[in-house]
Amino acid sequence: MSVKAISKNVRISPRKVAVVAALVRGRSVDDALVILDHTKRRSAMAVSKTIKSAKANALHNHNYASKGLMITEISVSPGMSLKRYRPAARGSANPFKRRSAHIRVVIDGTKREEKKTVDTKAKENK
Repeated sequence: MSVKAISKNVRISPRKVAVVAALVRGRSVDDALVILDHTKRRSAMAVSKTIKSAKANALHNHNYASKGLMITEISVSPGMSLKRYRPAARGSANPFKRRSAHIRVVIDGTKREEKKTVDTKAKENK
């Protein structure tokens, strides 16, 4: 079973985020975070936050082992666009869009063995 995390309406153009997402596609989570720490692009921080969120979901909600987590899928899609105007020559205005992106990260790994509590140990001994 895979675990996902989604960041919606990140205020960076989807084309710029997709370049950074392509750097870490198919890598392990730890390798991807190291690569993103050394990437000098603003979108690297947004992708890193989404990967860390997916890792936290896997560890705390789905009981995965921290070693061996792999990024199986990372996709970037366009979010909403804010329509704005920029002043132009002779008192006119030129329209432009402030674009945003949705980042979706899916990771997979191995399940952690559940620790036996005192109650289950006592039941096994009987």
